Amino acid sequence: MSDNKLKPEKNHPEVSEIPAEQKNKDDAPLNAKEEAAEFFKTAVIAVALAIIIRSLLFEPFNIPSGSMKPTLQVGDYLFVQKPAYGYSRYSFPFGLAPIEGRIFEKEPRRGDVVVFKLPTNPHIDYIKRVIGMPGDTVQVKKGRLYLNDKEVPRESVGLKKFDDEYLGEVTMNEYIQTLPDGTMFSIYEESDNEPLDNTQIYTVPEGHYFMMGDNRDNSQDSRVSNAVGYVPFENFVGRADFIFFSTNSHARIFEVWKWPWTIRYDRVFRDIDPTRAKE
Repeated sequence: MSDNKLKPEKNHPEVSEIPAEQKNKDDAPLNAKEEAAEFFKTAVIAVALAIIIRSLLFEPFNIPSGSMKPTLQVGDYLFVQKPAYGYSRYSFPFGLAPIEGRIFEKEPRRGDVVVFKLPTNPHIDYIKRVIGMPGDTVQVKKGRLYLNDKEVPRESVGLKKFDDEYLGEVTMNEYIQTLPDGTMFSIYEESDNEPLDNTQIYTVPEGHYFMMGDNRDNSQDSRVSNAVGYVPFENFVGRADFIFFSTNSHARIFEVWKWPWTIRYDRVFRDIDPTRAKE
């Protein structure tokens, strides 16, 4: 057995003590220039995160017109899901992304509510419902919708009276429309004899979609060829997902003090997806 004895180790602290001068330096308050630099750095990070979320995940939109009533009302604020159809240059601010066509492409479904860039003026956002798919024929005759020469059924719900933001009190006929795949949603019709209730036959080109508003007699959509027409898939921004805020138009979203009397609580967090029979 060895006679060598273990010598006791010296105590070595895991962290060396910080000199007092360094402590005082670290604890010193930031001067005006340093505060401005920190604020700028934080702001840049916040803006970058907002752009990433807005471009890749969800983007907020508000509804300024009644063309999608009864599904969407003036004063609704909703989120649009960006990954739903993949990405194009219009998925990004100012359309500056160097993307041709779409990447990670996913085909829209008939009946989806979509935000898209107006083909005749890509600086303007529109929101309508996908009615005609590529290759479909679409026509309206005496107020009735026809897809591929077959009438799309509608079931009467009855008359609806409500206050319109621009027209005052109006009365509409409400119907439940059922598309060929079983997708169902509500539409409004003033009558079956309005200007867009009798149209030509439209044949939807490849890579394009035929869009219509749910407020059929008060919607400028693909039936108006010189204003909207067929919408290229590239122009799709995303699918309308759900309403996160809704006001009755007597208060803006930042007028917090008016919220208790103007929020339409029954519309907050309402899902926008149509009812699909198979689901």
